[in-house]
Amino acid sequence: MEHTQENRPEARQVTFVVNPKSGTHGKAPVLNAIDACMDKDRYGVEIVYTQYAGHAAHIAARKAGEGAYAVVAVGGDGTVNEIARSLVHTHTALGIVPCGSGNGLARHLQIPMDPQGAIELLNEGWADTIDYGLLNGTPFFCTCGVGFDAFVSQKFAQAGRRGPLTYLEQTLRESLSYRPETYELDMDGSTAHYKAFLIACGNASQYGNNAYIAPQATLDDGLLDVTIVEPFTMLDVPALAFQLFTKTIDQNSRIKTFRCRTLHIRRPQPGVVHCDGDPLMMGRDINVDIVQHALRVIVPKEAPQHPPVSVLQRAQDYIGALRQANEALVADIALRNKRILDKGKKQFKLLTGRKEEEDGHPQP
Repeated sequence: MEHTQENRPEARQVTFVVNPKSGTHGKAPVLNAIDACMDKDRYGVEIVYTQYAGHAAHIAARKAGEGAYAVVAVGGDGTVNEIARSLVHTHTALGIVPCGSGNGLARHLQIPMDPQGAIELLNEGWADTIDYGLLNGTPFFCTCGVGFDAFVSQKFAQAGRRGPLTYLEQTLRESLSYRPETYELDMDGSTAHYKAFLIACGNASQYGNNAYIAPQATLDDGLLDVTIVEPFTMLDVPALAFQLFTKTIDQNSRIKTFRCRTLHIRRPQPGVVHCDGDPLMMGRDINVDIVQHALRVIVPKEAPQHPPVSVLQRAQDYIGALRQANEALVADIALRNKRILDKGKKQFKLLTGRKEEEDGHPQP
């Protein structure tokens, strides 16, 4: 990917679009970092708050029409998606200050997770041009898919709470009862049938939270990275979970991976799909396409070099994930037991009250 940097004598207009509802923390640290770190000599800074679903897309489209240098998403993957789809095929760049629960595109691009680092990156003014995908005409920038991940995204959206632990709880709760379906796939003219737990299409490599569902995906190759997770048993779960977070899931025997430019999925019945983690209802036929070199994104001038992850560190991370999973299961079991006990007490009181009334001794 070729980096570009523009030099203009006038200040470049940068609009920060803040989603006050995204993520699990307040936006005060971001606002303080904007005030303290943005180079006011080079950039004209504007801050706009979203007021309703879809508002970020309208703001970004208006700013692109005005010739703004960049529109910066201050929010999660949903906010990034809204803004990005209004900036494709324009000269206005997308900036990201990650504030969500997953931050998939930001993590893939190695944008700093802390507000100060992300804003200092904006000051550098370096941009790449990346691809984006279309799911039945709806743009996505990280991943889309059908099957279990789409089902969980719907449950997550209904949960009322955000954050990785909520997602983990939903995944654990639903995974035991979810039933795989059989899909017909047409990939660049080649047809096959798969019984699958999920089918993920990656433009970027991960869902978010460093969960790499398409570890070999790149953002500028004009290809979709398709990951098919075949049916598995509970004995397979530890290895799959470990490999998902260590960029090695494509090495699992339960996984099939392909690269293609177009993908047609035919499923048994209409249902939910996910587009960058947001659930949508669609019909039986799903078309996924890639659009090459269509979105400018402000990125690090040089990607930070991370030291190799040791086997010990991977083991520690995995144990930590298992501990979180265990805590989530215990909490869920405790909550269910409490509900059962409360229901039992209520029924007992009703029955006792009715019995006393029959004996002529109403409960006081």
